Amino acid sequence: MLAVQFVRSLPGYALVRASRGHPAVATGDLSMLHLGDVEEPQVPGPGWVRVRPRLSGICGSDLSAITGHASRYLDLLTSYPFVPGHEVVGVLDDGTRVVVEPALGCCARGLSPACRSCAEGRPGGCERVTEGVVGPGLQIGYCADTGGGWGEVLVAHESQLHPVPAGLPDEAAVLIEPLACCVHAVLQGRASPDDVVVVQGAGTIGLLTVAAVRRLTPPRRLICVAKHPVQREHAVRLGADQVVTPDRLFQRLRFATGARRLGNPDRPLLLGGVDLAFECTGSGRGLDDAVRFTRAGGRIVCVGMPGREEVDWAPIWQRELNVTGSYAYGTERDGRRTFELALEIAPELGLERLTGPLFPLGEYRRAVAYAHSAGRLGAVKVAFDLRSLAGPD
Repeated sequence: MLAVQFVRSLPGYALVRASRGHPAVATGDLSMLHLGDVEEPQVPGPGWVRVRPRLSGICGSDLSAITGHASRYLDLLTSYPFVPGHEVVGVLDDGTRVVVEPALGCCARGLSPACRSCAEGRPGGCERVTEGVVGPGLQIGYCADTGGGWGEVLVAHESQLHPVPAGLPDEAAVLIEPLACCVHAVLQGRASPDDVVVVQGAGTIGLLTVAAVRRLTPPRRLICVAKHPVQREHAVRLGADQVVTPDRLFQRLRFATGARRLGNPDRPLLLGGVDLAFECTGSGRGLDDAVRFTRAGGRIVCVGMPGREEVDWAPIWQRELNVTGSYAYGTERDGRRTFELALEIAPELGLERLTGPLFPLGEYRRAVAYAHSAGRLGAVKVAFDLRSLAGPD
């Protein structure tokens, strides 16, 4: 089958690191990313089925791996070579259109009894992620045995599949996976009606977090930090009360919360500040800002995928901040699965307006380069279009 495959190598890793992740180098002839014919993944056991991707998104975590910025912590939780792509809308052999919940927990791996995390409905934290009927991998798209969305076929366990409503276009359905991640983060944050909430970053994750906050836990004021004009337009459409640019962030938050500002423009600090921040950039600078504009006793939820970043822990200590990570999805506190909640709110969001441009697999170099600069180019979710390969609905 035709697929884009990520083949880990020390020379390739050194090359992209030396180029500081330049997309032309990260997708060049000497890179770790290769397009070609690869063996179709085999159904590994009972309950597993073939899925033919129709659209597959290019996620920030994919870009981090390709450009050498992903944390080495993840190496032991991944098997190589793998076909990337975990934001997938596809079709089964019987024609059913589905979205894939990619986390590879105990149920998918055929392991019983389930580990503590999976038993609690959190397959993203599976403690047996290197065992079972498939090799190591936190998710489909990072596992050598499952394939991924950047190929003609992947395999998934039936517990990972959710039917797509007939009225939801592919361009919206491809965003259900990142929306589910944001729903999970928002339900962890649990904003109250009296809170001032900041969403730091307005890429795919930031914008979908804005949408989830507005619909699931609406606060007194919802502020989004967005760098580019198109991002600002989408943030308002999806429910932000106010959108600020990074260079005006501390000034605007001071006015919004009545806080006192200290320090110079490069390293400001608010005495007081917001009640809850969702850090969606995955950058050290983003988290370093968040711990300086969140009030004492406030909460910060890290939603964007970080690498090895330098952060000043003094504000976390002195302010007694509650900082938590948010990864993947599962069963929420009310007993409902995150993907079900995401599919429930998706039709009212106009998610298809966030998707594009679309590229065929053969143009993977252009697609990755475009995704790398999506915000600057006026895009949000760049994706691969495999519908001519997947066949009719």
